[in-house]
Amino acid sequence: MAPRWIVIFVAVTLLCVLQVYVCREVTLPAGPLYRVAGFSLSLPCAVSAYEGPRTQDFEWYLYREDAGGRQIGVVSTRDTGFPYAPFQSRVQSGEVRVERDSGDKARLIIQRLRADDQGRYECYTPSTDTRFLGNYSSSVTVKVIPDTLQITHSRILSGQPVIEGTELQLTCAASVQSQQHTHVSVTFGVRSSRETESQGHNLREIISIDRELRVTPGHSGGFAKRHRDGEITLEKRKGDRGQDLYTLKISALTPEDSGSYFWEAAQWIRDPDGKWERIALRTMELGNLTVQPLADSLTVRSVPEGVVSLQPGAPLSLSCVVSGLGSWNRSALLVQWMRRGLAGGVEVELARVGPDGVVLWGDDASRAGGGSMEREADGKFSLRLFSVHPADAGLYRCAVSVYAGRKTPGPASPATVTQRSDWVTVSLKTEEVRVSAVIDLPRRPLLKRGSTVSIFCNVSVWSRTPAQVALEWRHTPEDPLQKDRSVSVDSKGRVLAVLTRDGLTRIYSNGSDLSVERVSEICYRLRVFSADQPDQGLYQCEAQVWAQDPRGGWYDTGVRAESTTARLYLYARVTDLLLIPLVVGVSSALFVGVLIIATVTCCFMKRLARQRSRVRK
Repeated sequence: MAPRWIVIFVAVTLLCVLQVYVCREVTLPAGPLYRVAGFSLSLPCAVSAYEGPRTQDFEWYLYREDAGGRQIGVVSTRDTGFPYAPFQSRVQSGEVRVERDSGDKARLIIQRLRADDQGRYECYTPSTDTRFLGNYSSSVTVKVIPDTLQITHSRILSGQPVIEGTELQLTCAASVQSQQHTHVSVTFGVRSSRETESQGHNLREIISIDRELRVTPGHSGGFAKRHRDGEITLEKRKGDRGQDLYTLKISALTPEDSGSYFWEAAQWIRDPDGKWERIALRTMELGNLTVQPLADSLTVRSVPEGVVSLQPGAPLSLSCVVSGLGSWNRSALLVQWMRRGLAGGVEVELARVGPDGVVLWGDDASRAGGGSMEREADGKFSLRLFSVHPADAGLYRCAVSVYAGRKTPGPASPATVTQRSDWVTVSLKTEEVRVSAVIDLPRRPLLKRGSTVSIFCNVSVWSRTPAQVALEWRHTPEDPLQKDRSVSVDSKGRVLAVLTRDGLTRIYSNGSDLSVERVSEICYRLRVFSADQPDQGLYQCEAQVWAQDPRGGWYDTGVRAESTTARLYLYARVTDLLLIPLVVGVSSALFVGVLIIATVTCCFMKRLARQRSRVRK
């Protein structure tokens, strides 16, 4: 049996444990709590392990340090006449009140602290228990410190419209002079001029630096992505007067950035329980900002406008004038010159200059040596063709793509806006040129296989200016299945040879030796050496006229003439005609000889055999 003293110890222990679970307990935050004069105090109080209704009443008392421990009633949840004289008017106005978090949790709210609100606050909960057991009140000391949070700004927005892509920079300062260790957080924000559909909530935080110096972008308006891309930044640095300077920089404004800008600074302190509490807050309006869409202000035009008439060989000079862009050193430009035919058709790129200043030529690569494209000044880009030809006639316009606020956009970066100028018509006053071509295939002497065939092309040109002729010979075989696939073939036949305007010859082999030459001023000859079966078919020549401009340059007039076709048929040679009888005769003679020899041999062998049989008998 256990000793008596052990039984008594166990009984006392159980009684104490039961009291822990049934004894009323009132709790307040650990103190002292430092709060700033002029700002609010929120003091939570909770009661637990009570009996009675779930909704408990709370009464608050203040013991001022200068009152010698005298009790002052502040506010009560059950007695409207509870507040003492210093708090009656403040309670009636709602500046001092009790707000419930639940039935057994409430908090004392003092909207605007005064210096004489400093002291020890007691939270008392009237008993609803059957026995008076436990803790019915708790107290905490509140220190009211002076308001030393000061904020200033260096710039107020005027509200004047700025163009999309413009840079925005706002610098504000904050300082705190406190004997307690406090931290400061700052936030820049904007109130949009266009209210959202959700109850008109239009306040958006742009970016902030929290009490632990972490930079955090706002969650709305795409600010997080723009911060990651380096478009929105917030920097902190020390000012000349010991203040902390905070600089917000938005490198490229968008129309969505329009609105009323503000910034706020908050002072924070760590309470004895380890939680951070905001004890002061200042907000300052920075003015209104209106961002005008670039598409509304950007204008692109070509100079000169309308119609430009030139003589062949004259220079062409066009300018692309860009305005309404704002600051020229803030945005990259891609300028393109486009062209299409006078009768319409596909629009092609002639030349471009990118943000890096490199000029690239498009559909007409040869123009890279016969023209230039350059930036003459801010907003003016010129295109020059040193000597225009009829092929240069057409419709011209420039297209400008703007990368607002980006000096070096990536290859895949989309342009903010692209705008095109009106068309400029470029026409050439050319002299009338006529040309005709006639092909001639002489039939005498008779054309046979293996002989040299001469085909003539007579070209007549009528022009008031010096002209030259380029000639092209084509051949269409009689049997298309026998075409040599290595030879260029089009609907007019395959090209055999080309004679350029300056007398150079290009031969495209078709299995035979060819030559092209100019026999006279108007006559050109194509010769096929050792002509054979594949050379038979239809032959055609095409003449192309080149004219000389006043500056001495040659250009393609675009005037062409095709001849009719001439049919080439090759007859067999005499030796070819004797070959078949000769082969037939030799074959027949051989056959008769072999037959005679075989017959004589067979008869002789039979006779010899009969003679041998008689001798044996």
